[in-house]
Amino acid sequence: MSNVNFCTRCGFEVTVMVPPGDNLPRHTCSRCGHIHYENPRLVVGCVASWEGRLLLCRRAIEPRLGYWTLPGGFMENGESAADAARREAKEEAGADIIIDAPFAMVSIPHINQVHLFYRGHLGHDGLSPGEESLEATLISPEGLPWNQLAFRSVAFCLERYLADAGRNCFGFHETAITPP
Repeated sequence: MSNVNFCTRCGFEVTVMVPPGDNLPRHTCSRCGHIHYENPRLVVGCVASWEGRLLLCRRAIEPRLGYWTLPGGFMENGESAADAARREAKEEAGADIIIDAPFAMVSIPHINQVHLFYRGHLGHDGLSPGEESLEATLISPEGLPWNQLAFRSVAFCLERYLADAGRNCFGFHETAITPP
């Protein structure tokens, strides 16, 4: 639970309590009663292909600076999940992706995140790494840098993608990741 100290509505001090009708402790305003809910953050990305190769970006930021990942990031208010995946691919790789279908969902409760990956393809092979990427490249499945992947959710997504591609039948995959 984060340290919310003051109410965003009236500025009064908040306390942690179980509000009436709820079953979890919440930051609740002692004056106006406003409940400050905290919910998991949604990270959205895409495993995108072009002529049998997959789009990967090498991170230029922490966490996991220098490691490889699928283009993705936090969803913004006011955008759909698919729009977030397209925006992140454009920002991180200069890639125009076409979304084919939702592909994988990874719950990561210990960091309050849910990672949602789409399956898609590039509209063209032109790439241009953005500020958050050192490189953006298309890599053959045989050349994937498994020991240099930034996140376990990305490894899960790529493993499932390659398995489904081998069967030429794509499904939707879900898992939860616990601390190492």
